Amino acid sequence: MKPCNGVFEGGGVRGIGHVGAAWELERRGFSFVDLAGSSAGAMVAALLAAGYSSGELKEELESLDYMKFKGRDILDLLGTFGKMLSIWLHFGIYDTDYLEQWIWKLLDRKGIRVFDDVARLGRRLKITASDLTSKHLLILPDDLGELGLEPGAFPVALAVRMSVSIPVFFEPVRLKDRIGREHVIVDGGLLSNFPLWVLDDGSAGQVRPTLGFQFKSSQKENCTGSWGAPCPERWNLIDHLKAIVSTCMDATDQIHSLAGDPERTIRIPTEIGIDGEKKNVSAVDFNISREESRALFENGRKAAACFAEEWDFDKWERKYRREQKGMP
Repeated sequence: MKPCNGVFEGGGVRGIGHVGAAWELERRGFSFVDLAGSSAGAMVAALLAAGYSSGELKEELESLDYMKFKGRDILDLLGTFGKMLSIWLHFGIYDTDYLEQWIWKLLDRKGIRVFDDVARLGRRLKITASDLTSKHLLILPDDLGELGLEPGAFPVALAVRMSVSIPVFFEPVRLKDRIGREHVIVDGGLLSNFPLWVLDDGSAGQVRPTLGFQFKSSQKENCTGSWGAPCPERWNLIDHLKAIVSTCMDATDQIHSLAGDPERTIRIPTEIGIDGEKKNVSAVDFNISREESRALFENGRKAAACFAEEWDFDKWERKYRREQKGMP
């Protein structure tokens, strides 16, 4: 076996591509130990850390109705006015109740509820989120101590919910610290969508290589960014807010793409071909078909296969041993 750590970029419904890449590496003898991720990458990381195989995740995601992630209430039935009212009252259009319950149920099958449960498996799990109140990045569960909360006793499903709460699109998570101050928590991708560095902390995990899983778009996003909607002829407030958030998150992706380590990063194309037609899948294409989902899985699998053919695990291990001994 080839033990390694994995860090997964955020990417919304494209997360099935991560699973395809993980599946191919597992087939080649790699096994994941410590895991980290942002947004959709946090979902994949949490489930792998809980003990799911990539094959099990493939089955779960292929049968998933992503439209259910867009939790609706009566306000959402009122069209644009209702969405604006949701933003005004709840700071987001859709809730993430269903998403959290779905993650909770899957984790519970493996006996995982809180971060201490993951630690008992001999693994570390790191999830990013953005604290709008304190204006800084949160690394969960570590930074929960700063809020007066017990990191090990914090629910993993709630941490994932925080990390996937795309601003404006999803309602944020509100969390109170030890003095009763409310913190508004949103998508980790707002500040660090590809936290490849988060496991590079000199801990015992560094005896294993840390591999990154990142998406690459083969075409420019449309004017509203990764939201998947065409540029409207006349913008309303909803379009304006979505464009602002999308621009921020796209800029973050570009910065971290440049800062990443290409030698240990698997780049997964987001463009798929169905019936001779090409389509670039966006993070919020919640109406993605099963055929499109399988195509993204295959993109991940092929990307990982190319990476594994060129990347020498034994060479990395020898290099690491030399560095540990202070040898060039």
